[in-house]
This record gives sequence, C-alpha cells and structure tokens, in this order.
Amino acid sequence: MRIVLDAMGSDHHPVPDVGGAVLAARELGSAGEIILVGDEKQIQAELAKHDIGGLPLSWVHASQVIEMTDKPAAAVKARPDSSVVVGMRLLKEGKADAFVSAGNTGGVLAAALFGLGRIRGIRRPALAAPFPLPTGVVVFLDAGANADCKPEYLYQFGLMGSAYVERVLGRPRPRVATLSNGEEEGKGNLLVKEAFALLKESTLNLVGNVEPKEFLAGEADVVVTDGFTGNVIVKQSEAVIRLLFGMMREEIKAGTLTKVGGLLAKPALLRVAKQLDPFEIGGLVLLGVRGVVVVGHGRSNEIAIKNAIRQAKEAVERDLVQAIEEGLAATGSAQVATPADLE
Repeated sequence: MRIVLDAMGSDHHPVPDVGGAVLAARELGSAGEIILVGDEKQIQAELAKHDIGGLPLSWVHASQVIEMTDKPAAAVKARPDSSVVVGMRLLKEGKADAFVSAGNTGGVLAAALFGLGRIRGIRRPALAAPFPLPTGVVVFLDAGANADCKPEYLYQFGLMGSAYVERVLGRPRPRVATLSNGEEEGKGNLLVKEAFALLKESTLNLVGNVEPKEFLAGEADVVVTDGFTGNVIVKQSEAVIRLLFGMMREEIKAGTLTKVGGLLAKPALLRVAKQLDPFEIGGLVLLGVRGVVVVGHGRSNEIAIKNAIRQAKEAVERDLVQAIEEGLAATGSAQVATPADLE
C-alpha cells in the first residue's frame, strides 16, 4: 500500500500535513508506505520535529504549489511540477495506490481529470461526503464537484455512492434517495424529478425522496443531489454544529449551577463533539476517476490528514474503482456517456 500525500496542501502546510502523515505511518506500520510530495527542504525540516525512526515514510520533491486562490484548471496546466500534479502523476504511473490532498479542491479535481481520466462511462466525478449519524454513516453526493448537473449525472452519483457504501462501509444493498423539498414522488425541481425517474428504472435500491430531516434521521444510506446544493448542505451543517456548541458553551458559563452541570456533562459533550467533528472523517472521496483520490479540508489538522489517509487505504483495500466499473457494466450505464463526455 503506497499512499501519496500532498505535503503542500493544507492552509498551514506542511505542518499538519507532515504531522498527519507521521500519525498515519505509525498506524500503517510495515503494511505500506506514505510518500510526501512537496518542497523537499520544508518536508525534511518538519519531519525533523518528529520521531520517524523506522516509519514507512519517503518524499518526492515538487518545486511548485497550487494555492487556494488559484484558478484550478489554469494552475494545473501552468505548474506541472506542483505537488498536486506530481502526486497525481505517481498514481497514474502505478508508483502509488492512492492520492490524498487538503489543497485546492478544484485543483485536485482538475489534476485528477487531466492526469487519471474518468472511469469509462462516467460523465462527471463526484465528491462523496460521509455524514456520521447515530444510525451510522450516510454518504452524501455530490458535495461540490459539479455545481450544474444533468439528470444522468445524479443517476450515476447514485450508482457510485451505492458502490462506495457497499464496498467501503460493508453495507449490502444500500438505500438510495434523492434530496428534495418533499418526500412524495413528483416533488422537487425538474432536475430532481428527471433524476428520480432514472433512478426508479435502475436496479439500485431507491427508497424515494428525502428532506433534510429524513436524511439526518438516517433513512437512506446514499443521498443524491447536485454539487451546488450538496456543498451548501455540507458547509451549513458544519456551521450549525459550530453555532450550537458555541451557544451551549456560553450558556454553561452563564451561572454557577450551569457551570457545575457543564462539568458533569463534559465527557458526554466531548464524545458528541468528536462524533460530529469533520476532521474525524478525514476528507471527501472523489468518485468516478481512475484512481483513489481523497480531498481534505484546507483547515485540516494532523488528525484530519491521518484520517484522510485511512480513508484512502480502505478504498484501495476494497477495490472501490473496480466496484464502480462493475456497477456501470451491470446496469449498462457505461453506454450513457457520449464521446465528448469521455474526452
């Protein structure tokens, strides 16, 4: 197992990136290797702060960086020696099994499309966001790769999400639903209605439309929507969690009794906070490209980086790319894409 990590990806690179790689290497042990890609001097300087004796770590120099503010496609083409492009090249050449980055999401997507290409038949890759709920993890996609979608894209998101849940999460016959403004069939805008019709005719286990309340109640394993809506949902969820915990913190500090109660409740609150912490998930898996790619948040700390590497490892172990290819072949969806889509 060889996993490439973009050491220049996060907002505070390479500190959390290298720290996360060290944590992941300790867990990985002799089962594989983590390859750090980025500025060699910065990587070595950061590694010197850790005890890395015997850990399966190596590095590959890359002289350029794609910044968060860069225009993705243009930056990928203009900086062939950037850490994202070099790392993706290692994956394409078979020198690695997966690629992880907490960098510019659009840059990672562009580098994956240019470097790896799409799985044959897939019109658009999608970012899959695992939502931890009391009932288990729900996979939500697209979480931001495609702002404008066609019904066929959502249909394929359902297929890819189903393959991910079945292979990686070990949940047979996943329940697939479309996100809408009502539970009843026929609700939603034109995109939702047409995507629902395609999913209904498929062999996927479609359970209908879900509103956010059903989605958060765990009534589906895979929730399908367009990337614009999905990205708003993900960011809003993170904001609401921060808001609620901030309000609780202020109310607990408001009086003596509440402070005492807060101390008694602190272990339970910390457990809930950990369950809801997106850094405990790690990142979003990019489904639909010919390789395992995981994209982390720019604000990722070393725990998030470690968990993103774990996600990549699990996807490789369970042959996620092959599962999507098999799903396409089984449903005949490989014939949906046009030659222009596959360019």
